[in-house]
Amino acid sequence: MRKSSLLTFAALMFLTSCAEIPQDRVSFGRLSDCPKLTASSLAESQDQLNASTDTHTLACALTLLRGNKSPDLRRTALGSRLCLHLAEREFDPEKREKLAAEGVSFAEAALALGGDNDGAVHYYLATNLGLTVREHVALAMDNLERLERELKRAVALNPGLDDGGPLRVLGALYLKAPAWPSGIGDIDKALELLRQAVNEYPDHPLNHLFYAQALWEDDNDAYAAQIKTELALGLKLLEEGDWGYRKIPWQKEFEAFQQEIVEGALHRSQPVAQALLESRP
Repeated sequence: MRKSSLLTFAALMFLTSCAEIPQDRVSFGRLSDCPKLTASSLAESQDQLNASTDTHTLACALTLLRGNKSPDLRRTALGSRLCLHLAEREFDPEKREKLAAEGVSFAEAALALGGDNDGAVHYYLATNLGLTVREHVALAMDNLERLERELKRAVALNPGLDDGGPLRVLGALYLKAPAWPSGIGDIDKALELLRQAVNEYPDHPLNHLFYAQALWEDDNDAYAAQIKTELALGLKLLEEGDWGYRKIPWQKEFEAFQQEIVEGALHRSQPVAQALLESRP
């Protein structure tokens, strides 16, 4: 198993200043031209608010939800999902963290109102929390167990959400976190979860990318052909699918992994290096 990613993670702990999860909200300014939304129409259309929805519409929906105290809306994952979609497309890191932190707050409120059996609430709590602490390694380390707990609950309740999202994100957490005793990283758990994600939900490009990364991390000659296959499948799905604002950052993730292969193949056994280098476009 390669140690580079784990060493980088640990080294950053000494370079990153302490941080706290932000509490204040992002202001969207005047939204006078918002679609005519009510709590009822928002509840009925919430499944249509997704990665392909324009930012303005999402901001309008979140603004309405902020001012609405309906328990029927508040106990769902809607607020945390809106925050995640807005945060992921935000270029300003401070605003991104504030939106993600608000997503955590929405999910916590949903749990308090009886949403504990909704896997989406746990999933979006974890994904927002991960985005909030992503740039603050010490804070991320403090939240590893909470991230794991929320994602395990999401896996138990609704593993198929977001095309295997709970399996994918929990598998990635085990893949990228430091291993015991400093963290919860576990390559075997990562491989098991990501293999399940690929087998049961094969239509999401990141399922294939993360599984390829786990196979690469395990450093086994027997995985060379499988890594090549997973990368090709993932890139094909990414190119052909409608992934909204996520498409460009996901392309960058694929490119970063392909570059890692190029750089790392010099230190790998010849069968793996040859097979993977031949797979480059």
